[in-house]
Amino acid sequence: MLTLPPSVKIYVAASPVDCRKSFDGLSSMVESTFGADPLSGHLFVFLNRRGDQVRILFFDRTGYCI
Repeated sequence: MLTLPPSVKIYVAASPVDCRKSFDGLSSMVESTFGADPLSGHLFVFLNRRGDQVRILFFDRTGYCI
């Protein structure tokens, strides 16, 4: 079970994303799609076109996690 603090928000992209993108590509998608800061500590969820792969971008004060 995943327990998150109440301050953490989960953002889910409505449009599909190329899941070959890495940290830089996904963080730029966060800025352009959500208008949010990728370093905020929130979870940003991206799906591919077929919907069978998920990428979650998270910054934990030491670096990005996918």
